[in-house]
Amino acid sequence: MRQAQSLVMTPQLLQAIRLLQMSSLELSAWISDELERNPFLEAESPDSPARQAEDNRRAGVDNAPAAEGDAATAERPWDAAELETSRAALESNLDASLDNTFDPDGPSLAYAGHALSASRDRPDDTDPFARLAAAPDLRAHLRGQLGAARIAPRLRLIAAVLIDAITDAGYLDADTAADLDGLGQRLGVTRAEVDAALALVQGFDPPGVGARDLAECLAIQLREKDRYDPAMAAMVARLDLAAKRDFAALRRICGVDDADLADMLRELRALEPRPGRPFETAPVTPLVADALVRRGTKGDWIVELNSDALPRVLVDRAWYARVARAARGEAEKAFVSDAWQSASWLHRSLDQRARTILAVATEIVRQQEGFFARGVAHLRPMTLKSVADAIGMHESTVSRVTANKSLGCERGVFEMKYFFSAAIAASGTGEAHAAEAVRHRVRQLIEAEKPDAILSDDALVRMLRADGVDIARRTVAKYRESLRIPSSVERRRRKGAVG
Repeated sequence: MRQAQSLVMTPQLLQAIRLLQMSSLELSAWISDELERNPFLEAESPDSPARQAEDNRRAGVDNAPAAEGDAATAERPWDAAELETSRAALESNLDASLDNTFDPDGPSLAYAGHALSASRDRPDDTDPFARLAAAPDLRAHLRGQLGAARIAPRLRLIAAVLIDAITDAGYLDADTAADLDGLGQRLGVTRAEVDAALALVQGFDPPGVGARDLAECLAIQLREKDRYDPAMAAMVARLDLAAKRDFAALRRICGVDDADLADMLRELRALEPRPGRPFETAPVTPLVADALVRRGTKGDWIVELNSDALPRVLVDRAWYARVARAARGEAEKAFVSDAWQSASWLHRSLDQRARTILAVATEIVRQQEGFFARGVAHLRPMTLKSVADAIGMHESTVSRVTANKSLGCERGVFEMKYFFSAAIAASGTGEAHAAEAVRHRVRQLIEAEKPDAILSDDALVRMLRADGVDIARRTVAKYRESLRIPSSVERRRRKGAVG
């Protein structure tokens, strides 16, 4: 027999680990689901005591009442009378809202892309349905034009199938474009009919829609502008040369001089390579800082959690006490007990998550003080292990904390992973350099180069070594490619190009 200790990964421990690596948006969505499932949890309102105390503290109000709880969660005071009053008011407001919604004499909804009739005159209209319905997607826009076209039913059917195969960018999807013969066989039509339907769709708005590749997309737009002459057709057929800035080859292929080539390139740049762009309505997710860094009055750095990005919940003890007293059967008592334990666990987990994020962010600021004071060039090499050893945590915990988290300062909002950088040795006896700082230096050197003195990778190596960075040529090339900076040959063509 042998006695040993082991760590058991309970469901709650696994969930705590997942909470730690969630972003603020993912955590908010997960907490919303928990609020629906657990009757003892409630989202903290902006006028709650804890939130008011936090807002007053950040605004510099010293006489604000102290809020109970911690940075991540707070508990409501036990006041049954106030609880009943608030619930009654909520139910009354809900009944009134429902009556107004279904009142035949009240405001009514319009249909098919029109906003709410009751909100048209409001200058600050924030109705989500009006915004969602205001802009149809690309395929709906094309179907509307197809419905207005006077064509044979057989051709209309083929065009409808082609419209369904158009991507959000406005192109015919790759599978359909590569097998138009197969599409005709599946529909029981000829290839000539498929080509006629495709030509019909390609004549719809926006110009260039339904193209099978970029060259065809640009050719459609040029034909509409009546600018698809033989010279322009030759250029569209060799877009690879235009991308490489090989203007000498383009002049030879198109048979034009420098002035004509410059005009043709300007026309080409004015075209839309993504015809479906005006209909792309995917929301842009902003990068929200989980922690904020600001300079203190004594010149030190103050790190605090961003309360706006920190989900907070209230544990309703008063409601739990009432429900627990009213529970009769074993099933009811078990449900109440499980729900209360889950609510209490979430309360503690959010508090621990907030403390861990704050500890890691504080250590990042301590080790990268030069960045916050003087910029990217002063980033220091930093690893997960160095931060973990400094704050007494495991390296995997620091990795989970920094995943999907960001740090906001006067220089902008940066992902926490941004501050972790490998070390590049110094050419002398100085300190090692952070890889991100060296990458930033490469960008600066290339941006400052003159058109008649383009820097090769070897020249960049010599300049970096003169600055005390011991770096190889292949490393410089890798950094340049990661920055999407072309080679010295392509940069020389670009900066010495016509037009």
